[in-house]
Amino acid sequence: MSLTGKKIVIIGGTSGIGFAVAEQAAAAGADVVVASSNQGRVDAATKRLGAPAEGRCLNVADGNAIAAFFEQVGEFDHLVYTAGESLLIKPLVDTTPQEARAVFERRFWGAFLSAKYAAPRLRDGGSITFSSGVLAIRPLSGTALTAGITGGIEALSRALAVELAPLRVNVIQPGVIRTELWDGSVPDPEAFLQGAGSELLTRRVGTAEEAAAAYLFVLANAYVTGTTLAIDGGAALV
Repeated sequence: MSLTGKKIVIIGGTSGIGFAVAEQAAAAGADVVVASSNQGRVDAATKRLGAPAEGRCLNVADGNAIAAFFEQVGEFDHLVYTAGESLLIKPLVDTTPQEARAVFERRFWGAFLSAKYAAPRLRDGGSITFSSGVLAIRPLSGTALTAGITGGIEALSRALAVELAPLRVNVIQPGVIRTELWDGSVPDPEAFLQGAGSELLTRRVGTAEEAAAAYLFVLANAYVTGTTLAIDGGAALV
């Protein structure tokens, strides 16, 4: 159940939930590698994490870049995929094919290819943990694309848990979490977070640290696989 000495790769680990996962994994004694498409965020994250954390720039929309990234990383123990820019909240009729494809490439195709190239390099007892979202089961108007992708990620996780066994594959399904993700997704992030939180059973939205704890649980517990773990403040019930 210990993560001490384990090598954990976190794609999307330079901000938001991904960075919180990196912080908690490092605090638990793991060696972390964070990856992001923005070199400035990579540098800032590795500085905050401190040694022996590593950071690498990676464009998850580029399959060749993903393959090269894992070749450079070599053998490791756990993969966490939290990559994804701001959510696309837009009516279907107004969504261009180019916009849809760009979101799909980052959130689904990047996750799929990361699993493909990571799996052969994962050590015994290793795992892959994807990220979905409460929209997979409680979609809102204007979120058809994101709901479809998150639902697809959950199905992908279950299928890979069967195909790659005994390698473990899980997915974390966050609800509304207070991170910078919302800065580019809604016009007034603070008003949105306050309003969303008031409707939850917890009467508040979650924190990145609370969400990260769920990732560490499925990384460390060797008997958890094929599972979707919701961290949503009760959003599925209201």
